Amino acid sequence: MKYVILSLCAAFFCIHTACASEGEIPNKLQLQLPASITVGGWHNSLSSAYIQSHMQKKSTSWDFIKPKVRPGVKPYKFMDEMTFVGIPLFAAGWIIKSEKAAFQQNAYRATVNRNTHLLTEFGTPIDDFTQYFGMVMPVALKLGGVEGRSDWLRLGTNIATSWAIMGIMVNGIKYTASEMRPDGSKANSWPSGHTATAFLGATWLHKEYGLTRSPWYSVAGYSVATATGVMRVLNNRHWVSDILSGAGIGILSGELGYAITDLIFKEKGLLRNDKPFEVAKPSFFSVSMGVGLGTHKLEFTPDDLKDQGDKDDWDPESQLSVSFRTATTVDAEGAYFFNKYVGVGGRLRLRAMSARDWSNFTSLTERHSQMMGEEMVELYAESNPHMNQQELDEKKAYLAGEVADLVKERTVSIVTDHLTEFSANAGLYFNLPLGKRFALGTKLLIGGSITQELDLDAHVKGNIKDMNYNMTVENGIPTSLNVSNFRSTGQDYDITWDLLTLGGKRSTTYGTGLSLTYYHKSNFSMRIFADYDYTNKRYEFKYDPYRYLKEAAPTMEKLFMNMGTNMNPYEFERKHEMHFFTLGGSFVVNF
Repeated sequence: MKYVILSLCAAFFCIHTACASEGEIPNKLQLQLPASITVGGWHNSLSSAYIQSHMQKKSTSWDFIKPKVRPGVKPYKFMDEMTFVGIPLFAAGWIIKSEKAAFQQNAYRATVNRNTHLLTEFGTPIDDFTQYFGMVMPVALKLGGVEGRSDWLRLGTNIATSWAIMGIMVNGIKYTASEMRPDGSKANSWPSGHTATAFLGATWLHKEYGLTRSPWYSVAGYSVATATGVMRVLNNRHWVSDILSGAGIGILSGELGYAITDLIFKEKGLLRNDKPFEVAKPSFFSVSMGVGLGTHKLEFTPDDLKDQGDKDDWDPESQLSVSFRTATTVDAEGAYFFNKYVGVGGRLRLRAMSARDWSNFTSLTERHSQMMGEEMVELYAESNPHMNQQELDEKKAYLAGEVADLVKERTVSIVTDHLTEFSANAGLYFNLPLGKRFALGTKLLIGGSITQELDLDAHVKGNIKDMNYNMTVENGIPTSLNVSNFRSTGQDYDITWDLLTLGGKRSTTYGTGLSLTYYHKSNFSMRIFADYDYTNKRYEFKYDPYRYLKEAAPTMEKLFMNMGTNMNPYEFERKHEMHFFTLGGSFVVNF
């Protein structure tokens, strides 16, 4: 797919040359004919100039790759192309990338061929193809006879220059930063090459056809580019920071490529002017990024357990809460206005909040293992009062040592440390013009959201244990316990499982906001905004600290279940009202 554009250009070149060459007489072999000739008795006077002109039209021509100067088309000056919107996008990704992991991915994750589970079961390869949409379209339109901003030579130079800039920037940063992908597959996550490719192509389409013919070309290009970036996050292949920086590099590379080409070609090779600046109706499509204000925290108590029978087994010292850092958002938004003041439209928003602290969960797992050993030792002591203190101490030490020997290595790794929400809203948009260049806007939106799980994996290695025991139970309460032959089987176990997952069910969302728009040039403007969103979402928390015992010590797991201890995952569910305030900026295509 990388060579689609070059292949199309080569095919067009061959077709054009073949068509132009058929039936031609090369220029060097053209005959000088007299002004009048007689054929078969009939006298026919032909203009020598006409014949030469006709033959010239049929001759092999390389004009289509020669830069042309078309009267009335305004030349661009160096840096005329630059809006610099790519710089804050890249910077935003660079700033937030440091917040995406509290500790590093473990090496064993690379051997586990499993992506993060999504509540939506989302997974698609479409983004592998949509990244090239904006790149293929300008060439396809030109092959189809739709005239754009540049002739073939200037377009090819634009493409080659900007593509080279993007390739150098993306690969240079990728393999220097060595950021791990969220699925743990490879350390080349930041920035996103797919997103950079998509936004570079969208910028080509915007400049060639969006600014010169119809803004709908720009809308199509940037819509597909934004969808590509969102799919990279939902597919668990990139962090939000990766797609922000990738989008910034794509736009910046496209603008730099066109600026350099303008410096080289000046007025040559330009076929169409930009459409004149006018805002009769403020219909728009925008791509935005923003940051959330305030902190968010999700807390779960024993009262939130789905099975209230698990409350007695829950350690009152164990707290389940997750605090989140500042949220980051990426939006695609658009509206059609019936007049200068009122319109309808919608917004797609991807919001990611990274967890602030994981220490309580890693220590919590160790605490539950310690409690399990303590409970067995204490029960043994209580059920054997006839033993003298020395015998009891020796037996307790033996049992404690065997329990501790169950786990030789324990690690906890982040699979996804962001609670990511994808929302779609629609509603009314309002606009108040403040002169020719500025306007205030607001909106009233309603829609729904889906959530990607936050996921921690545990990895445990150790010796498989076996044991014999006798236990007496009266009225469901263990009264005596005798453990014998608690021993190692000589075999090892190695298990990885979902230790902790946190997600949210589908919910209704409501949104509003204020914005200030500056109309920069033909069909292009910039915007700053402040949004407020509200949802009352039901969050689910699943915690599974004892999963390893099914392989490490099946007999021991059975013992604890007979003692009434819950060895299955703890599942919590609670509704939380979430208030999101977002400040951000947009680049906007008006139509």
